[in-house]
Amino acid sequence: MAASEYRSLGITTALSPQIDLGTEPRWYRIGMTFGESPELTTAMARAYIDGFQTSSGKDEIALGWGYKSVNAMVKHWPSGGPEEGGRDGHWAIGKFAVYPGDNLKQHIIPFVNGAFQLTGKTSKAAAVMPYYTISFGQDEKNGENVGNGYSKYLLTDLLRGTYGYDGVICSDWLITGDEAPKPDGFAGKPWGVEQLSVAERHYKALMAGVDQFGGNNDKAPVLIAYELGVKEHGQKFMRQRFEASARRLLLNIFRVGLFENPYLDVEESRATVGNPLHMKEGYDAQVKSIILLKNSDQQLPILGRKKVYVPKMYSAAMKDWWGNYTQARLEYPLNIDLLRKYADVTDNPNEADLAIVFVRSPISAEGGYSARDRRNGGNGYVPISLQYGTYTASNARAESIAAGDPVIDPSIKNRSYKNKMVTAANVMDLQTILDTKDMMKDKPVLVAVTANKPMVFAEFEKDVSGIVLNFGVSTQAVLDVMFGKYEPSGLLPVQMPANMATVEKQAEDVPFYMEVYVDQAGHAYDFGYGLNWSGVIKDERMREFVKK
Repeated sequence: MAASEYRSLGITTALSPQIDLGTEPRWYRIGMTFGESPELTTAMARAYIDGFQTSSGKDEIALGWGYKSVNAMVKHWPSGGPEEGGRDGHWAIGKFAVYPGDNLKQHIIPFVNGAFQLTGKTSKAAAVMPYYTISFGQDEKNGENVGNGYSKYLLTDLLRGTYGYDGVICSDWLITGDEAPKPDGFAGKPWGVEQLSVAERHYKALMAGVDQFGGNNDKAPVLIAYELGVKEHGQKFMRQRFEASARRLLLNIFRVGLFENPYLDVEESRATVGNPLHMKEGYDAQVKSIILLKNSDQQLPILGRKKVYVPKMYSAAMKDWWGNYTQARLEYPLNIDLLRKYADVTDNPNEADLAIVFVRSPISAEGGYSARDRRNGGNGYVPISLQYGTYTASNARAESIAAGDPVIDPSIKNRSYKNKMVTAANVMDLQTILDTKDMMKDKPVLVAVTANKPMVFAEFEKDVSGIVLNFGVSTQAVLDVMFGKYEPSGLLPVQMPANMATVEKQAEDVPFYMEVYVDQAGHAYDFGYGLNWSGVIKDERMREFVKK
């Protein structure tokens, strides 16, 4: 259905799915993964790509490809999951993916066993995108520590050679651009090749095996790179190199039928995009993803017309993805008129039958780097915390695994943040839960968490009657579960840590490595855990995707 909507809008390549293993719980993008299980991620990758790429019947041109197909650009080779300390490669602070558990092979399982071994006729994903990061210490041939898009070992020797992949390799966006003047600035990401010119970066990426430059519409540095190659290898070699990429890129255009018919039928597009059947299936998928973690005394589902107290939430001023500050605000965390369809709403806890507190998982607004800390003489690196309250990183590494930056702040050889303190930007979410519990006295307090990464539930679990977790669905879907229209069926795709000490001690590249939180009822918040109205769910999913 998603593929048909893409094609109805003229989109023939999807920059998805993201099949990085979510092994580092602090990573900014873990919420965009399928979790930390190699087996589950492999199965999800295969299903996703088959669904996007396969045409059938009159829509098929050949080998499963056709007019309803969308090229899947699977990402990010060889996995961006094990970011050191959870910092992300969009910034210089997160240049390095590290492998303290020597576990690169498990990270590439979803690619080689999933994306490259499809059940459907298209056989394998049409394109692959390497991540920004330097896969530190993983080049077994050249000993080179450069961004994945520049690594001949990872792209030509491993991806093309060992695993026989001959589809398009498209760089992540702006890897050839110059980086920002400060480590937390958002600009180009030429990690490991900062000293090269823009044209030389294009040449190195081409020689590594890249076919297409993401986010670059300027032909000039590509033509200069060609001339650099002619000078080093001769014109015949470089022509063959460019023709190899041209063949791959053209094949992806031919297979989806753009040369035969590049046009859209507007009426068909209108009938396809957002039609009722698609919307229902999408909504049902949202509902199925919601996870019930705690349900003391069967407080859920909420039956009958109850009077509900929902506290307003204070959001502090904080930086967004681009580094821009959003203003502080105090407001309801949902559309109150929507809630009134389910219950009577009161601003007085004394009048309420129960309270529902809507919160987000803890937010480390600085992303692992503090310009203030650097100005004050520190190295700038600070913890990324998965708890709301103030956290002191006493269990952090004394020496970072990777460090060194030839352009920005070259004096910093150790990125450790040991013994530094941080407090979540949304610490008031925790305070609101605890204050609501005090105001409601012995009456039930339910918490609905919207999370984008794992979190430490020890801070409030014992104070509330129920916890419902989602990873970014509509509020209506959450309310439909809480008020009993649907029974919860979701299971945790990642572990929830007992505390931050276990987070610091885990290896960024190894799944299922943490001590998990055990709640008041004795339930372990481990991979695959979830409740329905009857209790702990035990079904074929846990038998198929058990921890290995």
